[in-house]
Amino acid sequence: MRKSAKSNETISVVNLIDYNVPTIGVGFMFFLVSLYLMKFATDILLISPVMMGFIFGLSRIWDAMTDPLAGYLSDRTNFSMGRRRPWMIVSAPFICLSFLMIWYQPVGLSVEFASLWITVAVLLFYSSMTAFNVPHHSLGAELSSNYHERTKVFGVRHMVWNFGSLLALLAMHQLIVGNNPKKDAFDIALIAGLITFALIIWTVFRTHERKEYQGRGEKNPIIAFSDVLKNKHAVLLLVVFFIENLGFATIGILTPYVAEYIVLRPDRTAIYIFTYLIPCILSVPLWIAVSKRIGKKKTWLISMGLTGFGFGGMFFLYPGADALILTLAFLCGVGGGSGAAMAPSIQSDVIDYDEYLTGKRKEGTYFASWNLVFKTATGITFMITGFVLGASGFVPNQDQTETAKFAILVLYALFPFFCYLIGGIILTRFSLNESAHEKIRQALS
Repeated sequence: MRKSAKSNETISVVNLIDYNVPTIGVGFMFFLVSLYLMKFATDILLISPVMMGFIFGLSRIWDAMTDPLAGYLSDRTNFSMGRRRPWMIVSAPFICLSFLMIWYQPVGLSVEFASLWITVAVLLFYSSMTAFNVPHHSLGAELSSNYHERTKVFGVRHMVWNFGSLLALLAMHQLIVGNNPKKDAFDIALIAGLITFALIIWTVFRTHERKEYQGRGEKNPIIAFSDVLKNKHAVLLLVVFFIENLGFATIGILTPYVAEYIVLRPDRTAIYIFTYLIPCILSVPLWIAVSKRIGKKKTWLISMGLTGFGFGGMFFLYPGADALILTLAFLCGVGGGSGAAMAPSIQSDVIDYDEYLTGKRKEGTYFASWNLVFKTATGITFMITGFVLGASGFVPNQDQTETAKFAILVLYALFPFFCYLIGGIILTRFSLNESAHEKIRQALS
C-alpha cells in the first residue's frame, strides 16, 4: 500500500489563512441567499411563498445531484496545478455572475418572468458553489492527516465562513431598512462578486496540493460511491447529518419571518442572527480544546443537545420577546460552533478508513456525498416551509392569522428540536474514535 502522509504533521497559521480566505466571500453569498432571498422575493418581488419554496427546493435538489459528479471529477482530475484547484478557479466567475443575477432584476419583468429569472440564477449559483466547495472541502481534508489538526482546519474554516455571514447580516440590514432595496441589492452583489473572485484566485495560487494524492481517485464512479455506502462509519454520519440539517435549515429560512410576524420586530432581524453568529464563531477554539479532551463524538453530541434545546425554546416566543430570543439564539450559536468543525473533521477520519479498505483517496467523492445530503435536506426544508406557509394562510406584509403564526413556530422551533434529538441518538452509535484512527494511520504508513 502506498505510503500516506504522516499523522503528526501540523499546519502553519499562514497556510490556514491562505486556504480559508475565500470562505469569507462564499460564506457571505451563501448566507445572504439562504437567509434573505426568500423574504426578498416574496415581499419585494411579490413572488408567492409556494413558488419560492418550489424554486429553492428544486435548486437544492438539482445542486445535490451535481455534487457526486463534482466530487468524482475532482478526485480524477490530474493537472499540473493539482486535482482541486483547477475546479476552484473555473468556478470563480460563475459564482460571482450568478450571485449578481440573483439580486438583479431587469426592469419591467412580470412576476412569471421574474420567477423564471430567479430559478435560472439560483440553479447556476448553487451549481457553481458546488464546483468550488467540494474541491475546497476536499483540499482541507488533505492538508493534514493528524486527528486534531483536521479539527483546527475546519474549525478555522467555520470561523472565517461565519465572518462572511456577519458581513451578510450587515447587507441584509441595509436591504431591510434602505429606501431602495433593489438598487442596494445590485450594489451589494457587485461588490461581493469582485471581492470573492479575488479571494478565490488568492487561494488557488497560495495553496499547494499533495503530490502523493494525485492520480489515486477511483476510476469507476459507481465503485467510488458504492464504497461510501459500504463504509459503515460514513453511512451513519450521512444519516445524522441529513436529520440535523433538516432542522438547521429553518434558521436561515424563517428568522426574518419570526422577527417580523412573531416578535413583531423586523428591524431586529440582523441583531437576532448576529447574536447567533458571534458565539458560533468565538466558541470554536473552546470546542477544539474540548474535543482534544473528550473526543470529537462527545463534543458534537453536547453541541447538538445545546442547539436542539435552544431551538425548542423558540416555540414560546411572543410579541416583544427580545430577551428570550436573544438568549436562545446565543445558546444555539454556542452549540453551532462545535458542529460545523466536528462534522467535517470526523468525515476526514472516515475517509482514512476508506483508504484503509480500498487503497484509494476519495475526498471529493466523500465530501460530495456529504454535500448531497446537506443540500437535499435543506431543499426538503425549503419545500416544506413554502407549502406549510401557503397552506396556513400566510399573506406577506400583513398581520398573520393565529394559524400562520403557529405554523411558523412549529417549523422554527419544534421541527429542529426533534431533528437534533433524533440525530444525537443515532450519533451515539458512531465508533471511530482517536485510538481507532491512530491504528488506521499506522497501517497506512
